Amino acid sequence: MTGNLRGTTQTALLPLAFVLFLAEFARSAFLISFLPIYAAEKLGFSAAAAGLAVSIHYAADTAIKIAAGFFLDRFSSRALLHVSFVSALAGVCLAFAGTQPWTLVAGAALLGVGLSPLWLLCLSRVQEGQRGGQIGLIYAVWLSALGAGPVAINFALERGGYGFSFWLLAGLLVLGWALGAGWRPIERPAAHRNRRLSASRQIGQLRRKLRSMKPLLPGMVLQMAAVGLLVPILPAFATGSLGLSLSEYSLVMIAGGGCAVALLVPMGRLADRFGHMRFLVVGFAGMAVSMLLVLFAASGLPAALAAAVLLGLSCAAALPAWNALLARFVPEEQKGTGWGVLSSVEGIGIMIGPAIGGWIAEQYGATTTVVVSAALMAVLALFYGLRPIELRTRARDKAGDRV
Repeated sequence: MTGNLRGTTQTALLPLAFVLFLAEFARSAFLISFLPIYAAEKLGFSAAAAGLAVSIHYAADTAIKIAAGFFLDRFSSRALLHVSFVSALAGVCLAFAGTQPWTLVAGAALLGVGLSPLWLLCLSRVQEGQRGGQIGLIYAVWLSALGAGPVAINFALERGGYGFSFWLLAGLLVLGWALGAGWRPIERPAAHRNRRLSASRQIGQLRRKLRSMKPLLPGMVLQMAAVGLLVPILPAFATGSLGLSLSEYSLVMIAGGGCAVALLVPMGRLADRFGHMRFLVVGFAGMAVSMLLVLFAASGLPAALAAAVLLGLSCAAALPAWNALLARFVPEEQKGTGWGVLSSVEGIGIMIGPAIGGWIAEQYGATTTVVVSAALMAVLALFYGLRPIELRTRARDKAGDRV
């Protein structure tokens, strides 16, 4: 029975990963390229309105995860998928059809509400013994979509205008919905058992499980905050402090992102084999070193490329290992709710990071922001290096996984 369930999980993850790619392709294209340009040039809105829409999008994405996870544990996975795409399509249509700032904000929020549960659907299909490799696949899909979406929509805007770009975004979501509608998951027996548990019992079980993962909490918030610090200052830092042109900056981003995408799955499999904690510490340390390399090496393209490649390698080492460790603390019978809670906690870091990073850059300069981000990563590497996490989880974890 266990072998059949694992085979089902493996089979179910691949089509979901492709659905996630299409959804994240549309999301990144909409948020990074379409929305800011459309809001400013077509609707005449201020940059603050576009920024508010993006912030509300991520706030809605974070806020809905716990509710979506609870729904996933108690009801049909396919029903949640249908609701997700209805909400996402409604959000894109509202943002495009509206003529007021509130319609832009509401549309972005609906898109966040819609696409947030897709991550939980994928993560809930990750199986024992292959966590690192499968989570690496999910993140490789996400990074590929994150990089390709804005590039594609910029080309569409230039060649076809706003209407063509909107239909491209809507078409990607419809295609993802259609592929998801053909997905036939075999629900886990635990999911059916969970429907007979009261909400209070489920919350009690989840609270006990989460208490055992206190050592992971600093990393959950601080690593996302460290990344978020860099969001407002990266383009200006690259062109101002490093002296890169926009084309050189794009090349650096492609080099770092491409390295991460290419290595996420292999690194995840190696972490499954040799221990997630080792790869986590090395990854955090590598991120800190890559940022310091930019600051203290000679400015220019070669140093920036070297730092980007090291950063991509470090992310590939840390991301699958980190999420594989988190997966050990997700109750088997409450995967949806467990992942929803963990994702919401991590979302706190990415929400506060950009605001703090922008304030630090304004007060002390962009270089200081990079130093603070590197320091946070170094602290995390030191913390988990000196205090390996004791995994008091299921007995098969202790027997089958090395940390």
